Amino acid sequence: MSDGTAHDEPHGGALGTRLNWLRAAVLGANDGIVSTAGLVVGVAGATDDRGTLLTAGLAGLLAGSMSMAAGEYVSVSTQRDSEKAALAVEKRELREQPEVELAELTALLAERGLSHDVAREAAEQLTERDALRAHARVELGIDPDDLTNPWHAAWASFVAFTAGALLPLLAIVLPPAGWRLAVTVGSVLAALALTGWSSARLGAAASRPAVLRNVLGGALAMAVTYGAGALLGAAGV
Repeated sequence: MSDGTAHDEPHGGALGTRLNWLRAAVLGANDGIVSTAGLVVGVAGATDDRGTLLTAGLAGLLAGSMSMAAGEYVSVSTQRDSEKAALAVEKRELREQPEVELAELTALLAERGLSHDVAREAAEQLTERDALRAHARVELGIDPDDLTNPWHAAWASFVAFTAGALLPLLAIVLPPAGWRLAVTVGSVLAALALTGWSSARLGAAASRPAVLRNVLGGALAMAVTYGAGALLGAAGV
């Protein structure tokens, strides 16, 4: 029965795209937490000077966020170029071999469970409506109206990394000297437990292994960098 209300639940590609963005944001924040925590904890092993810790943390935050943004921009730009090239090839094939492309679309639809006759009829209707869009979606898995945007990806990575990096940076510089390390380690491990749980939920996976991997990995990173910093500090470097 219908209650007359609008049904706006996301489906298909829109939901998949949203989940991919959320997962990328969680992983970006996770990278910001771990890399910046490792850096500031390592420096804290050598010195408790607030100015030095702030400088190191800010440098790590800016370097990491810019690196993530640039890397994501290059990666997604390459993907976008590949999508455009694939669409150009498909457009040429539709112009030069329309019958071959119609048969190919029919076969692809039949592989999805339609009978040959129904698949043929659907392929003809889709081709009549918009042949390129039909082939792009069914054959290539591309939405020609929603190609990946490298600027969006770059900004998302920059913001996610920065948000994650701010936690260990603030945790190491705001508390009194005697509390800095404990507050930083505790807050970082709690944040890593949260990002591990979030990434598992978004991927419909078991949360406990993801949380354990995340927390243990972050703890190991901080232990190694703190040990290195303490050794360098003791050596007077």
